[in-house]
Amino acid sequence: MKTATIFVCTKCDAQTPKWTGQCLECGNWGTVAPAGQSGLGRSELDRIRKISQVAPAKIEKFSEIKMEFAQRRPIGIEEIDRAFGGGIVPGSVTLIGGEPGIGKSTICLQIATRLSVKDKVLYASGEESGTQVKSRAERLGSTADNLFFLGETEVETIIATLQQEKPVLAVIDSVQMLRSADIPAEAGAVSTIRGATAKLVEYAKSSGTPLLLVGHVTKDGNVAGPKTLEHLVDAVLSFEGERTGQLRLLRVLKNRFGSTDETGIFEMTGEGLKEIKNPSAYMLDERGNGTSGDIVSCILEGTRPVLVDIQALVTKTAFGYPTRRASGLDQSRLEMLIAVLAARGGLDLGQQDVYVNIIGGLKLKDPSIDLAIILALASAYRNLPLKEAVVWGEVGLGGEVRPVAATDRRLIEAARLGLRYAIAPLPRKKTSMKLSKNIDIKDVHSVRDALMLLKSEAK
Repeated sequence: MKTATIFVCTKCDAQTPKWTGQCLECGNWGTVAPAGQSGLGRSELDRIRKISQVAPAKIEKFSEIKMEFAQRRPIGIEEIDRAFGGGIVPGSVTLIGGEPGIGKSTICLQIATRLSVKDKVLYASGEESGTQVKSRAERLGSTADNLFFLGETEVETIIATLQQEKPVLAVIDSVQMLRSADIPAEAGAVSTIRGATAKLVEYAKSSGTPLLLVGHVTKDGNVAGPKTLEHLVDAVLSFEGERTGQLRLLRVLKNRFGSTDETGIFEMTGEGLKEIKNPSAYMLDERGNGTSGDIVSCILEGTRPVLVDIQALVTKTAFGYPTRRASGLDQSRLEMLIAVLAARGGLDLGQQDVYVNIIGGLKLKDPSIDLAIILALASAYRNLPLKEAVVWGEVGLGGEVRPVAATDRRLIEAARLGLRYAIAPLPRKKTSMKLSKNIDIKDVHSVRDALMLLKSEAK
């Protein structure tokens, strides 16, 4: 029988029929090794005969399947429970991703600390020693005796320890440090991370023990490579924020047991993460109400409306090519809105430097802030401050302003914070008109209408 050797890269799992010093896919040196012998002489008839010997599985009718709802375990921190959908599901595997130093270990330790008040929790770390983890736990105010530490990176040893100790929750910090005796690759390699995570998932499902996995993101913003672990785990939470700022967001990217429309909002302090139960008031706390280019908008963080402060600065350029700088939003989106403002609104900023900043370190992708950015640019250019107003609406290339979702909730939030009126396109059904007693509504459907309204309201 004819045989052939297949060579596999231990870093990216790329396969090649011959050995090379450098992997042609990922570019790493010395990672290509033989994967074993694979038979190539078996006939198609033998393959079909082998498949025919497999016994068929039993099928079930959907109408006869009994629904089972797992009992969630609440953590006791409202913003975290919001992201988890009400609590941690037994046997679930949750991946918490984010940039190094953003606070992933801190939030996992806070979760472990809360649950260890009554039950045993195991914190396994291959990145920090027990002394370092204990120091952080004491800073967070942990005094529980049911919190245990395991300094181990081999996944088989971790699983054996979990089988013996049987904790109600286990934290693995981090998946990049895991090794496996069955995988001949270094820690951090894609094959090692994927194989070790698969073993942890198998243990969690068989034992009913929930696991929290910490994963660092790559330069492209992905956890251990593009979509490497998302299909293996039950939930993926992204911990976001500026490392130099205080605001942190816990976004849900995937959740098999709940909604992906929820976001937890926190403030990083010396004593750990503090919940921000009123994010709108937090965002507008230090806002000055009388500066041109300063506009309040309303976004949706999950299902919750949040007021944000958008600032713009427009100055005459000192060089031949104008500067465009955006902090907290996509710069290409800003350039498109500047073009729409010139073509559809008659306000040409071709000889002006433009700077736009989202206060608080937020990174926004919600198109509902388009109209607020347009009016912030116009307000800064014409030196017309817009007071006590909230602005939202999606702007198209034709200069039209389109309604966005949850108009009612946005108006309620703006009225609750004391804003006097809203500049926004109302839906065709105009269901939000019932709120006109609480807040005045300026219905606009084009960029030109919004600019004329800015001129009249700013006087």
